[in-house]
Amino acid sequence: MRYWRVLIPGATYFFTVNLLNRKSSLLTDHINQLRYVFLTARFHYPFTIDGIVILPDHLHVVMSLPKEDRNYSLRWNIIKGVFSKQIEPEETIVMSRKNKRERGIWQRRFWEHLIRDESDYEHHMNYIHYNPVKHGYVTTPTEWEYSSIHRFIQAGFLPKNWGCSDEFNLPNVGER
Repeated sequence: MRYWRVLIPGATYFFTVNLLNRKSSLLTDHINQLRYVFLTARFHYPFTIDGIVILPDHLHVVMSLPKEDRNYSLRWNIIKGVFSKQIEPEETIVMSRKNKRERGIWQRRFWEHLIRDESDYEHHMNYIHYNPVKHGYVTTPTEWEYSSIHRFIQAGFLPKNWGCSDEFNLPNVGER
């Protein structure tokens, strides 16, 4: 079965990208390398990070592409590939990955969702910012260091106590 991706120039997408080993903490252990990789990819193939959260074993991003560009797969290929080259090999690499000159760091695919409107955008940004709480890493979103929530609070888009109330109920986007 062929997987069809929606490719629209200048669109905004929500992405989930996972490590192969979901018990790993590689992304937060090597956060500086990951930040460098994002900067490198953005330098060569511009995009805007509207919102992001980096968890130990996966990340979520809302990314906007330039007006005439629809190639988000190229950007993920660069991010995953350059990051993999910066990490010392410690993982077991199965033959099917060796034959394709791949490391055993990332899941081969990623999950994307085309942002359809303002409500959809807000929903996915809330999902990103609340995700560390959902996974039990922290009790409030602002406790998680690797999140764009701090930028949103500083800009006045969210209150300092966003997501801290017992009544706060975030609709489920679904974990990929």
